[in-house]
Amino acid sequence: MDIYLKLFEVLFPVFFIVGIGFILGKKNPNFDTSFITTYSGNFGTPALVIFALTAGGVTFQVFKEFFFYALILLSAFGIVGLIFLVLMKKDYIRELPTFILPNTGNMGIPICLFAYGELGMGIAAAISSLVVLLHFTLNIFLAKRAFDFQTIFKSPAFYAIIVTVLFLYFEQPFPQFVMNTVMLLAYGMIVMILMSLGVALTQMKVFSFKDAVITSTGRVIIGPLIGLAVIKLFDLSGVSAGVILIQSSMPSAILCYLVASMYSPKVIVDNISSTIVVSTIMSLVTIPITLFFALKYFY
Repeated sequence: MDIYLKLFEVLFPVFFIVGIGFILGKKNPNFDTSFITTYSGNFGTPALVIFALTAGGVTFQVFKEFFFYALILLSAFGIVGLIFLVLMKKDYIRELPTFILPNTGNMGIPICLFAYGELGMGIAAAISSLVVLLHFTLNIFLAKRAFDFQTIFKSPAFYAIIVTVLFLYFEQPFPQFVMNTVMLLAYGMIVMILMSLGVALTQMKVFSFKDAVITSTGRVIIGPLIGLAVIKLFDLSGVSAGVILIQSSMPSAILCYLVASMYSPKVIVDNISSTIVVSTIMSLVTIPITLFFALKYFY
């Protein structure tokens, strides 16, 4: 009975806030979330990276270790995505981010926080930091089909990761006023992004349900299986294993749609929109199952 109560305690706040956004989006179909996107990219995400990694008690060694695990996970996601997209005769370059980049930040970090406390949040952030970095680099490169160093240097999240890693490496704590500030910015972003996810679900459309179900299966079903393979390969246990499993089970990230809408043709944007919507809806079933497994065997 305790595990079911824990499951409810972890998932209720996340789904409740997403539900608020869904209701707001239904009431106002023209609800504008551009402010949230701008805030998250410039302030919220960098603050979340700094706060989650430092407040969670993550050391440089732990960060390096889980950054490496994340690299393996995302590479495996990419291979699966290539196989799916080639067999489906899709644009395997522009649509690949929906497989490689799960929603580890906006959904994954809060769920890991509620499931495993600040340590879980910190480990989740170590994994998510690579995803964040790839959103503002690889995601844009694939959407544009062009490599551009300017994109990297214009990303605040890139500098936040570098600064945080330097502080971890030299074992220096951030000043308390910085921690207080990034805490407010980070928690504020989590709430706003979860609500914007709910709004987005009312605005994005499914253009090819059959194809979206197939691609979403690659994201939310095969994803956690890859997570389990990494756990087994490196003989992980406890919080470490649980966080990897949870982060591997996240649906495709909304940022894939936002980036595609700026740089890709409409048909690609429609396909990405479909995958994000369907994978997110499927995750309402798959995440509780994955979380139950994580809490039961990796606690």
